[in-house]
Amino acid sequence: MNLVIQSPSAISDTHLRPLAALARSKQPQRVDDTRVRLIDADPLQRPDIDAYCGAHTLDYAYLDPDAKLSDFGLVAMDMDSTLITIECIDEIADFCGLKAEVAAITEASMRGEIKDFNESLTRRVALLEGLDASALERVYEERLQLSPGAERMLEGVRAAGLKTLLVSGGFTFFTERLKARLGLDYTRANTLEIVDGKLTGRVVGEIVNANVKARTLIETCARIGVEPKCAIAMGDGSNDLKMMAEAGLSVAFRAKPVVRESASLAFNFVGLDGLLRLF
Repeated sequence: MNLVIQSPSAISDTHLRPLAALARSKQPQRVDDTRVRLIDADPLQRPDIDAYCGAHTLDYAYLDPDAKLSDFGLVAMDMDSTLITIECIDEIADFCGLKAEVAAITEASMRGEIKDFNESLTRRVALLEGLDASALERVYEERLQLSPGAERMLEGVRAAGLKTLLVSGGFTFFTERLKARLGLDYTRANTLEIVDGKLTGRVVGEIVNANVKARTLIETCARIGVEPKCAIAMGDGSNDLKMMAEAGLSVAFRAKPVVRESASLAFNFVGLDGLLRLF
């Protein structure tokens, strides 16, 4: 395997020798200031590489030497804390003075401590009952920010011929705006019920949980005529794990430990455009 080391800042030459030794690679190659490739690296050395990279704010990934981005047909992304930096439901709750309470439930759910995502989402949405729907627009306009490298990543995957899917346990109010803004191909999310300009505290239709995320990835792959192994899935929380397991390559982005442990690779420090720089 090739071992690709990345950093958001310049990688010092002092890292090359210890990384090569830990990886059992005799061919370290500096690609550019922020990227190093180690040829014929031993994947069994992953625990040592993980410890070294974690201590030095480096990201790493083991890849087939022949892998190309154009080998894939779809990139499927979670929204909250992946494509964007916030958890939208936490920010909505801030407008009714309940951010801390809702954020605690969100965090526990994303760490996998609350096993029933449907119950977790239902509890959180119920706390929003009576809130003026204008709060959604304020969250989008005032608080929603794209994660570092998001637009560059999307430009790069489109240039390589991949389709894009935003699949979220969050809300269509945000996914549809991001679809239009970023030129995404497909989206799937939950619909908040709004009556007379107020949130009712309920979600309309099927809740997009871990099973629905995985099913959406499979269905989208079938729609565009590729196998799930030709999909890349990116996420940060436990409700992304089933979707990520279906994909041929899974990326944990600034993710919870349970997700980092299960993913093909993790970006803890670099931006989403680190995906382009792997190949």
